[in-house]
Amino acid sequence: MKKLIAVGVAALLLPLGTALAEPSGTLRQAHDLGFGTNSSLDPSSQGRVFAMIDKVMNRLVRPGLDGVPQPDLAESWSASDDATVWTFNLRKGVKFHDGTDLDAGDVKYTYERVLDPEMGSPARSAIKMIEGIRAVDDHTVEITLNTPYADLPLQLMDYRLRIIPNDSGDTIATSGIGTGPFRLVRFDPQGTTVFEANLDYFEGVPKLAQIELIGIPDAQARFQALLAGQIDLERGIRQQQARILEANDSFEVQNVPTGSWRGIVFRTDVAPTNDPKVRKALRLLVDREALVQLVLSGGGQVACDSPTAPTDQYHHGQSCPQDNEMVRQLLEEAGYGDGLDVEIYLSTLEPTWPTLGQAYQQMAAEVGINVKLTNLPPNGYWNTGWMVKDAYMTRWFERPIDQALHEIYLSGAKWNESFFNDPEFDNMLAAARRELDFETRKKIYIDAQNYLIENTGTLIPYTVNNLVGLSNKVQHYPATKEDAVLWHLVSLSE
Repeated sequence: MKKLIAVGVAALLLPLGTALAEPSGTLRQAHDLGFGTNSSLDPSSQGRVFAMIDKVMNRLVRPGLDGVPQPDLAESWSASDDATVWTFNLRKGVKFHDGTDLDAGDVKYTYERVLDPEMGSPARSAIKMIEGIRAVDDHTVEITLNTPYADLPLQLMDYRLRIIPNDSGDTIATSGIGTGPFRLVRFDPQGTTVFEANLDYFEGVPKLAQIELIGIPDAQARFQALLAGQIDLERGIRQQQARILEANDSFEVQNVPTGSWRGIVFRTDVAPTNDPKVRKALRLLVDREALVQLVLSGGGQVACDSPTAPTDQYHHGQSCPQDNEMVRQLLEEAGYGDGLDVEIYLSTLEPTWPTLGQAYQQMAAEVGINVKLTNLPPNGYWNTGWMVKDAYMTRWFERPIDQALHEIYLSGAKWNESFFNDPEFDNMLAAARRELDFETRKKIYIDAQNYLIENTGTLIPYTVNNLVGLSNKVQHYPATKEDAVLWHLVSLSE
């Protein structure tokens, strides 16, 4: 086998035994309760609560602070010359919270469970290229793909691909057993879920003794809880809120550009947005620079309907200016020259959605499109609005381009939220995965993004900077991607 990647763990992870001081302090964090009573600790389920799972479970590969794949439960990996067979070498001495040893069988079980169509896991689209998984020995996993794929480690960084114990599928939703720095004490997604330090954590004893995760559905209520000292950090605050915190010596704000985005979905399988001319018109009417200022107070970057980070190596780099003249022409050609009525559903679950909706409503009115905004309760929005109504607000965390395009737009994908069904686009994605030459592969991905500019049902006006509000007592919380936080290093000062 030709070794494409073989990363030594010693230079990238803290040595075993680091941070041996007695854990102390309880950090309190909130989550938005977006899945309501369907909230789950199963990392591959639709109801998974990321803010819980990232504390109790690990992946084979995780993103470094720069987004590059780094060792997690796998200490190194390599691939065959044609990138169809990958070998992952597992760390030794890692234990699950129930005391059992991590081995290759757990990895095999985890991935096969995600791949099982009957499981219905949204994470399946990220690893559908996997054809077979074999436990070579206790600490070696061999993964065979159905196509050459040079970017497999990027896919395995998916925040939902956390390794769970063999045969734990029936209980993992409430047990939360993983190998992570914290173990579950009490699971109460609508109240307070409690975690305690995992003293056997393979990267060293965590600095915090406990973490409490409190369910607070409303974004403004979460911010008020932060101001009142009821929680210690809040992800995704708004620019206006950031200014309030910056004026207070008790808090600090981290401002990090990301590939995460917010947008509006117009379903492609229902009239009138089953017409690509109507869909393009609904996107062309937007002044994206203005939205970055109006909605984010400058805390973001213009996006052109591509669900990728502007720093992604495959990003198309296109511009997308507002063009109301073309909007009117497209509507006329589609039979809506006299105007169009659209109802968009949203919620305060995401604090920027109402402002985005109002700004979009005003821009649409300029070209004769009447937009009605309908608010839904934040508790359960993902079950009552998203992928249920004809048009609705959405949000996504940053993903590698291949994963994003497959998960959001591939025909039949679990989370194909616009119900986009386009064989030509599907063929582009398949060709990109087979292509081993980087420059050729890059061109295919750029062509795929440009295809979305013409045909997609999803308006992606901008990527957002990640604004995190922190009590100044919180230490070692890195200003980086959310799923790159090393929770065993986070601490609280006196």
